[in-house]
Amino acid sequence: MRLPRRSLLAATAALTAASSTPAAAKETGHSHRLRTGFERLAEDGYALLDGDRVGVVTNPTGVTRDVRHIVDVMHADDRVNLTAVFGPEHGFRGTAQAGGSEGRYDDPATGLPVYDTYGKSGQPLADIFTASGVDTIVFDIQDVGARFYTYIWTLYDCMDAARLAGKRVVVLDRPNPVTGRSAEGPVLHKEFATFVGRQPISQAHGMTVAELALLFNGEFLTSPVPLDTVRMTGWRRSDFYDASGLPWVPPSPNMPTPDTAVVYPGTCLFEGTNLSEGRGTTRPFELLGADGIDRRWAEAANELDLPGVHFREAYFAPTFSKFQGKTIGGVQLHVHDRTAFDPVRTGIGLLITAQRTWSGFAWRSDNWIDKLTGSTLVRTMIDSGASTDDVVAGWQRELAAFRKTRKQYLLYR
Repeated sequence: MRLPRRSLLAATAALTAASSTPAAAKETGHSHRLRTGFERLAEDGYALLDGDRVGVVTNPTGVTRDVRHIVDVMHADDRVNLTAVFGPEHGFRGTAQAGGSEGRYDDPATGLPVYDTYGKSGQPLADIFTASGVDTIVFDIQDVGARFYTYIWTLYDCMDAARLAGKRVVVLDRPNPVTGRSAEGPVLHKEFATFVGRQPISQAHGMTVAELALLFNGEFLTSPVPLDTVRMTGWRRSDFYDASGLPWVPPSPNMPTPDTAVVYPGTCLFEGTNLSEGRGTTRPFELLGADGIDRRWAEAANELDLPGVHFREAYFAPTFSKFQGKTIGGVQLHVHDRTAFDPVRTGIGLLITAQRTWSGFAWRSDNWIDKLTGSTLVRTMIDSGASTDDVVAGWQRELAAFRKTRKQYLLYR
């Protein structure tokens, strides 16, 4: 890890805080009105972007408190020279399902050119930034707090490409909806790097996108990109999303509510199995199941006495994805204490009990579970009959090392 850069990064963060907000905005406690990075940027008259041709990496979550899209707001403001938009997975306006994007087009509402970043990184993405003619790339997307949610890797790829293209990056911060209390879960091994995990961070990272940007710049990029982060005010690390007072816009089609985000860091692991992870239902990642599962799974899961959650025997018929149109059995998670709930431990417990109570259980043939968890540890330990506690114990040493690194880049109390 490249420790010498940390003093430079700390200075960058301090400069951004000074340039983007008055001294009165310092955090002295929990404000009843959180202000996002975009709100603070706008309140400062977009001074951080003055004189630059600006491109924005965003999606439908890039909205103001009254749910106007920031691209529409900035485009209408003469103080900003907004010249391009860059769309991630699902697209800038959010018309594409998982694994899709909107392609290159001109936005009907603003006339701005929209460039597709999904599946692009390195020099090809740098070439797009160069062709767009922008000087500064602004990132404003709501994350959900899990390593395998791809928007944080869109951020990483854009930072790396901006470095290659000689551009500056400005990250506008938003809350981690499942708090920033701690990092949990296994840490990615580099040989398992994919778009659901580019670099060795934990499965539930407990960071905001601005904090992740500082981490990426200080630890993982081969050389730092010019970076400014516009932090929030009124957010504490213990806050869940409903404390923010902000509207929830689904960051992707299968993330409909903040409740989904609470369970997602654990139950998304079922993408690596032949069970449904609830896609095609009104409760994705809260409903899990397969053809042939009955009450025994919920009973076994409840016997684990996992903190903060109960499991209900459930039956449902997904409208798309696995088991489309077929009524299947499984469980629904009911989180009754979000503070005590540990989504990663819960996901492991559910995998173990599913394998033990349903003879049809199987991992996906492409070992997608290894890419989601970041190594072979989870799959091989579960297959060997390990308990939930044993599996969780298996990643503690690497998690402790990541927590130590992570701590240096945290911006909030």
